Amino acid sequence: MRQVINNSAGRRDGVALAGGSTYPERKRESPMDSRTQFSVFLVNKPGVLAHAYRELGKAKVNIVALAMMDAVEHGVLRLIAADADRARPVLRSLNIPMTETEVLCVTMSNRPGALADVCERLSASHIPISYMYCTTGVAGGKTLGIFKVPDIRKAIKVIGDHRMSTRDMKKKLRPSRAAKKKSTPGRRPVVRR
Repeated sequence: MRQVINNSAGRRDGVALAGGSTYPERKRESPMDSRTQFSVFLVNKPGVLAHAYRELGKAKVNIVALAMMDAVEHGVLRLIAADADRARPVLRSLNIPMTETEVLCVTMSNRPGALADVCERLSASHIPISYMYCTTGVAGGKTLGIFKVPDIRKAIKVIGDHRMSTRDMKKKLRPSRAAKKKSTPGRRPVVRR
């Protein structure tokens, strides 16, 4: 059971859970923004990754997106937390090598071709993508794409200027009826006698 908790001034403070505890109400996310990504270098030993996640969980750090890559001697955990200021001291307390990088986060519709649309827009404006990863889906049928690009402001402008309507995107993905007829090999016209 969820209910919104109002303070004495009538503002929303959080959402009440069935047990009486509360968590802060989430802010409305913009379709594109710059966020802090933590790259944590983990030794390939059992329990190291679990320990890092347990400490983040104890501090109530919500992970928005993550990717894990491996190398021979260590793994690289890239993660974006809902609150970077809350995650930073927790990760530092683990005494594990870590770096911070600003990345571009783009909310996209969860449909075939959405990622290609964003990559094509960046490519057309000569913005290289060093690396990227996506979530599998978030609330509302959306997915979050994380892009490491050299100029985040330019990338936001390029993607924002070229926003297509859903109808335009569907037209782009669907071949026309004439193209379907031409592309069907071996199809003969029906002759009625």
